[in-house]
Amino acid sequence: MTHFQIVAFYIALNLLLNPILMYRVGQIRIKEKVTLGDGDSPALLGRVRAHGNFSETAPLALIGLIGLAMLSAPSLALHIFGAGFFIGRLLHAHGMAQKNSLGKGRMIGTILALLTFVGTAITLLFLIFTNTGT
Repeated sequence: MTHFQIVAFYIALNLLLNPILMYRVGQIRIKEKVTLGDGDSPALLGRVRAHGNFSETAPLALIGLIGLAMLSAPSLALHIFGAGFFIGRLLHAHGMAQKNSLGKGRMIGTILALLTFVGTAITLLFLIFTNTGT
């Protein structure tokens, strides 16, 4: 796979995750007859925040992957950061859907997202300042 095919793969996975998270919000909205806001429903609030958190973080993670591909980062780095972010968002969404929403999935998902952001940023800076080819 080329660098951009790897990035496109993780973009596709995240594009598929977004409507799944949207659907999960809709399920609770229909079940609890809440059309706007969270209706003071902990279940709805958890799913809304799981989708919202994904929507807030996914663009930056994917832009970071594109930057890495543009700078010819190692394929392994693209897979580590792409998979780490995606798996983290899955775990986070699962954890947010739990009754308590303070479960391990939420915590591990958040940590994975943070690690991928920091790792991507450090790798980008390293490549920027060490790439003498251009």
